[in-house]
Amino acid sequence: MNMRARSEHTLRKRAPDAKLARDCARLLGALAEEGAYAFPDPVEGGRLILRGGGKGVSLGGGHFAAEAGEALMAADLAAREPGPRARLTISEAGRARLRRGAAAGLQEGAAFLGQHLDLEAAGETGAEGRLRDVSESPLAWMARRRGRDGAPLIDPARFEAGERLRRDMEAARMMPRMGTDWSQPRVDGSGPRDPAAASDRVLGARARVRAALDAAGGDLAGLLIDLCGHLKGLERIEAERRWPARSAKVVARIALGRLAEHYGLEREASGPARARSRTWRARA
Repeated sequence: MNMRARSEHTLRKRAPDAKLARDCARLLGALAEEGAYAFPDPVEGGRLILRGGGKGVSLGGGHFAAEAGEALMAADLAAREPGPRARLTISEAGRARLRRGAAAGLQEGAAFLGQHLDLEAAGETGAEGRLRDVSESPLAWMARRRGRDGAPLIDPARFEAGERLRRDMEAARMMPRMGTDWSQPRVDGSGPRDPAAASDRVLGARARVRAALDAAGGDLAGLLIDLCGHLKGLERIEAERRWPARSAKVVARIALGRLAEHYGLEREASGPARARSRTWRARA
């Protein structure tokens, strides 16, 4: 078995379920950003924390299962820097894989990502087709998407605020299931072996979620749950709530701005959107 086949076999063996495959896709894309790296979570084992270092600013970019990093390293798509920090960064092979995937849809150049990292064709197939990461976070999409003024739809502070809420929802066992009542978060018994420690973490995360949603206000809490917890896109939110087209973008910026203020990131979340937040609160 040659090296490429062995790497693909290893990743396929270590990523048998869809969630890990999606984590691999998300992590690979995130590591491709300028200055991005991941490192082991010093508090909770089995997790990687992502940091982005573009433009001299280091902000949190979420967390991923450590298995995703190991799977990418096994496939030579990521590498761990030597030394005590043990930072995980994308490899040249990883960048090349993403470039080929972006250019070739799900044709030969992107077959590996399509099979193992849960990507699918968006729109047309063939050379004109595009790759879409089915696990892409709407927050990540908004952070990359630029408006007519050339600025991202959300700044780093809003992105970090949304990611922080998502992480707390996961830690609180509040991620959605079919028929789940969000007012009754799930404790499924998974996690560390010490039940007391796990319970304390769940309760602490649950309290942080409720505090954050209270700070955002009841008028925006539901949208934040949909956006950060259920990972619903803006178009879906508009359709489900029967809002006008492109209105969810404005409301999401306001909601994430309130979160950023709550988390102490308000300096980057100020400006016109903050003024619109007051207007939205007054109307509500």
